[in-house]
Amino acid sequence: MENQKKFVENELADMAQRMKRKVLDMAYHAGKNGAHLGGALSCIEILAVLYGSVAGVQAQNPCAESRDKVLIGKAHCVLAYYTALYEAGFISEEDLDSFEKNGSDFVGHPLKNIEKGIEYAGGSLGMALSVACGMAYRAKHKGNGSRVYVLLGDGECQEGSVWEAMMFAANYELDNLVIIIDNNGIQSDGTTAEVAGMRDLKGKFHEFGGEVVEVDGHDINALKEAFGTEHARKPLVLIAHTIKGKGVSFMENQASWHHSVLNEEQYHKAKSEIEGI
Repeated sequence: MENQKKFVENELADMAQRMKRKVLDMAYHAGKNGAHLGGALSCIEILAVLYGSVAGVQAQNPCAESRDKVLIGKAHCVLAYYTALYEAGFISEEDLDSFEKNGSDFVGHPLKNIEKGIEYAGGSLGMALSVACGMAYRAKHKGNGSRVYVLLGDGECQEGSVWEAMMFAANYELDNLVIIIDNNGIQSDGTTAEVAGMRDLKGKFHEFGGEVVEVDGHDINALKEAFGTEHARKPLVLIAHTIKGKGVSFMENQASWHHSVLNEEQYHKAKSEIEGI
């Protein structure tokens, strides 16, 4: 059993590595349009575990009533999101390669397309949790066993609508709702502490009625265990501590890489660092 568990973990690590390579490829080929690299690299492992092990998504039957749903609040992380959808079988390599091309459906913020696995059109921060609450409320009352997962940024938690939605989730005991916070400490204008410090994020979500777990957002095994936390009659909140630009030395913890253009020299350096060459 332990060997089987390790094999699955290794598969998820390989999946995350493939996602990182493709993220860099897509960002580089986006050219002067640039891309949101920092926040994509901070949530790779989260999405790999979610799509590769945890969420009951159904690429062969994407509109199934019983499907689990994944919503992305920090929708600028589309590079990671699209690669996760590719790994899960929702979209093709051709779709990935069309990123930011004229006429493409795969642009800098996702466009809703349930058949492609995109449940929510993101872009306006702070809205996804409210939508996720509505989906979870409906699923719970229909009793179809569907779960709803929503990935938020820590900067996004500065939006008041997040806390209004948390009150709703706790009041209606939405234990089929899982909220993941990509807590990388950096947003577009600087550190979250400088812009509007959230201070005790764990305490806030606890006081608003969540079952809160802190986890290393780059540790695949720890993430799997955290997703399995019991949370009867309340939503589960995973605060995933991550590094913006994880794995690329000149991007890590740099607000300038929230969105930027990746030139050829930087692309090759980033690829070599990701590959450990």
